[in-house]
Amino acid sequence: MRRDNRPYFVRRILIGWVRFYARRFLVPGFDAIGPGLDVTSPWNIELWGAGISAGSNLHLHASNGNFVRLATWRTGDREGRIIIGDHVLISPGTHIVASEEIRIGSNTMMASGCYISDSDWHDTYDRTAERDKHRPVHIGDNVWLGVRAIVCKGVTIGDNSIIGAGAVVTRDIPANCIAAGNPARVVRELDPAGPFRKRGSLFAEPEKLERDMDNLTRYLARDNTFFGWLRSVLAPTRSD
Repeated sequence: MRRDNRPYFVRRILIGWVRFYARRFLVPGFDAIGPGLDVTSPWNIELWGAGISAGSNLHLHASNGNFVRLATWRTGDREGRIIIGDHVLISPGTHIVASEEIRIGSNTMMASGCYISDSDWHDTYDRTAERDKHRPVHIGDNVWLGVRAIVCKGVTIGDNSIIGAGAVVTRDIPANCIAAGNPARVVRELDPAGPFRKRGSLFAEPEKLERDMDNLTRYLARDNTFFGWLRSVLAPTRSD
């Protein structure tokens, strides 16, 4: 489709259904989660294992064919943990899998298809066991991971840094820089004084944000009608 033909009331019904689904089926999968959870296509989001927690205003966006997976693994007495800060964005196709600990700082953004793991999952020679092939991953505050970035075990990424699209991070990346490549290396340094505008600024006035988003929905659907939308579903044309 070239445009969204749904009338306003249909959009509001779907928004309500998504929020209900998230509360009913996703929230119980977290050990703890703050207010402001926002999800897209929640039936394409998978939470697996205990020890997953998140702060306020977590945005989890999945889509058909692009699952988001947050998973922890228990090995003997050790159980993986995923700890997510406030105002974090996770985009479609992202997988975060923990055998020990993955910690993600506040205001971090992950583009589509990112992969973060704190384990190789199989030993170099013993392919039936993990052995000691696991080390914690720590991602700082206000980090931006580009499309299909991979973050490997034992890595720390410093505050404000950007990881380029398709990069494979095998070693620590310091704060305030841009890293790219396979293996990722620093290609540019950022001014630590900024000024950085972080995602948290979007949520300073949550009631106003909710009103603004509702007004935007009304505006985008201003010319849509129920029968026009129904026709576009059953018999779409190039104008749809």
